[in-house]
Amino acid sequence: MTARGNAGGGPGRVRRHGAIIASLSLLAATSAHSQPAPASPRQPNIVILLADDWGFSDVGAFGGEMATPNIDALAKAGVRFSNFHVAGSCSPTRAMLQTGTMNHRNGLGNMPETIPDAHRGKPGYDTVMNFSVVTIAQLLKAAGYRTYLTGKWHLGSDPTRLPHARGYDRAYSLADAGADNFEQRPIEGMYSTAAWTENGKPATLPKDYYSSHFVVQKMIDYIEDGRASGKPFLASVNFLANHIPVQAPDSDIARYAAMYKDGWTALREARAKRAAALGIVPAGVPLVTMGSTPDWRKLDKDERAAAIRVMQAYGGMATAMDREIGRLVAHLKASGDYDNTIFVFLSDNGAEPTNPYNSTRNRLFLGWQYDTSTANIGRRGSFSAIGPGWASAAASPFSGYKFTASEGGLRVPLIIAWPGNPKLRAGAINGGLAHVTDILPTLTELAGVPGHGDSWDGKAVEPVTGRSLVPMLEGAEGSVHGDTPLGYELSGNAALFRGDYKLVRNLAPTGDGRWRLYDLKSDPGETRDLSTAMPDRFAAMRADYDAYARANGVLEMPAGYTADAQINRYAWEQQGRPRAIKAGLVLGAGLLALSALVWAWRRRRRARRVDQPKADVVGA
Repeated sequence: MTARGNAGGGPGRVRRHGAIIASLSLLAATSAHSQPAPASPRQPNIVILLADDWGFSDVGAFGGEMATPNIDALAKAGVRFSNFHVAGSCSPTRAMLQTGTMNHRNGLGNMPETIPDAHRGKPGYDTVMNFSVVTIAQLLKAAGYRTYLTGKWHLGSDPTRLPHARGYDRAYSLADAGADNFEQRPIEGMYSTAAWTENGKPATLPKDYYSSHFVVQKMIDYIEDGRASGKPFLASVNFLANHIPVQAPDSDIARYAAMYKDGWTALREARAKRAAALGIVPAGVPLVTMGSTPDWRKLDKDERAAAIRVMQAYGGMATAMDREIGRLVAHLKASGDYDNTIFVFLSDNGAEPTNPYNSTRNRLFLGWQYDTSTANIGRRGSFSAIGPGWASAAASPFSGYKFTASEGGLRVPLIIAWPGNPKLRAGAINGGLAHVTDILPTLTELAGVPGHGDSWDGKAVEPVTGRSLVPMLEGAEGSVHGDTPLGYELSGNAALFRGDYKLVRNLAPTGDGRWRLYDLKSDPGETRDLSTAMPDRFAAMRADYDAYARANGVLEMPAGYTADAQINRYAWEQQGRPRAIKAGLVLGAGLLALSALVWAWRRRRRARRVDQPKADVVGA
């Protein structure tokens, strides 16, 4: 995504970006980064709290009804960004967060699960974070920081690409898109194992494992183990919540036992009203009903029961994660670190709409692997997802959700707090455009840590293209991006931001491939296409996007491509057909088919799921 200067300009433009972002003193320090000055004892600690697949209004401080008191407390102590954008899927966002460079520059032009065969091996389409970028961990480590990461990584799985090799002193990480939250088990059908490693070596989870608790406890252990060094720390906590499978402790699910019985449309409307009352969005924002949202009134009793239960589990999973954030904050208060710690909370993309039970093949396979009864939804041994209906509510008041380039896919909550720094406007809401590539330069500026230009360790690297949000944190009105074009593309879904306006295109199945123009200030729900009413602006922004695409090597998608179909192909072919089905084929295709029919007849009433005409298996 472009962040400075014109959208076009090729390599020269990129070099200018780096020069603008880094001050002369920082550039001078680049060549000497391997021998940094000792870190000041007053340099702030940094805690990054990265949620997975949380929609814009999932947080209470952004309009949600779920219990997130600890995240809300960080919002009260810091600044909420109500116009903050990421990528429509996790890996590109995570790579941009790590490096401050746009996804086509850092290797995540697409993900392993969604890249078409025709794009494999092309420049920028590595499907892993490449070696032409410098991570925030490398920068801070060179400046004397301890650097730790726990949880989901999904930026490469070989030893040279795991976090321990990319600047983290200690890391307990998952290389996959997701995994079970109660045991060391992969997403069945997508991966053969749950690829957890510690410091680059295969690791075994404890028997009492629950994902949110584990990643926080491991981070606390890392922080305490290194305390004697006297160095500040970077703690990157990457939760699995609320990625599929949606799972939570029974007590957390029970908290929501009386909720969600009015359905997703009512919840979407209620959240929009609360967000407006909080000042997060303008009052009276028009809402659209997304085409893949089922009609709640037409669901039968069993379908409603399953839908209610999965949203209760979703709420429980969010609250369990929030409780662990509170435990980490409490620990830092007790250790005296809290006031001098910068906290960053964000989600990697919008809410997940995929319904894994949409196809007969998946229903048979998942029913073979999991207990899919309604009573077991969200518990150990379950495999659940909220689907497009609840995802539309989680994205409220926006259109779209994960995978799309609509606001519901790209706009997520961002909170930045530094409790002991009086310059940050505690409790403020900033509506200026911000982007995930802005996080790295923001943190390095706040920490007084040298950045880098277009070289590192004597080799050419991609310069940071994000802009520091410090002026916005300190009360500046508007966006640090001004009227500069800011481009984006993933799997053919694309956008170009410029000032208050957004040019956007979504491919099938969520769009028709047409470009549209919206005024996000007055219409953040993307309900009124202005392409005809404002032809000059529309043409200019189309030219801006074309320049961005050329400069970043964006490839057009092959005819007939959809991300959903590619995910299915990946699960079925790239990862190999599921072990259970292979075994069944060995025993005889006829016996397998007969067993499947008997199973389906016996469990149809207990395992019904709301249908979705969009996707067949879990997304990445």
